[in-house]
Amino acid sequence: MENCIFCKIIAKNIPSAKIYENEKVYAFLDLSQTTLAHTLLVPKIHVKDIFEYDEKIASEVFTHIPKIAQALEKALPDMKGLNIINNNRKIAYQSVFHSHIHLIPRYSSEDDFHIHFGDHSDQYTTTYLKRVAQKIEAAIKIKRN
Repeated sequence: MENCIFCKIIAKNIPSAKIYENEKVYAFLDLSQTTLAHTLLVPKIHVKDIFEYDEKIASEVFTHIPKIAQALEKALPDMKGLNIINNNRKIAYQSVFHSHIHLIPRYSSEDDFHIHFGDHSDQYTTTYLKRVAQKIEAAIKIKRN
């Protein structure tokens, strides 16, 4: 895509701190560096977000996460954990509209990175959640056919 910063990085029109590349994916250090070695893994094909993936693209991207995670752990002896995040669409904090996976090394619970999972379990009955699950299951079956 012409104005996509990640496509320009993949094409080497913009420099990056590349850590891995093959014919399908490109991984590089994020300029924002939420924590040291914050890495982005992107498909080389331009897809806006996870909603544009098919099984082939998903396989090409997600199979590389363990390899990169293990390399981060080996290269960064102070790393104590790793957050893996994929933001999709603006409401979910996506800011660059070329799909990308964040691998964010964690060194301390006192760093400047936080995730908050609210607990709204009191708002949904088991019966209601089962109906929602059935709708999702039906949508999966429709997509498969």
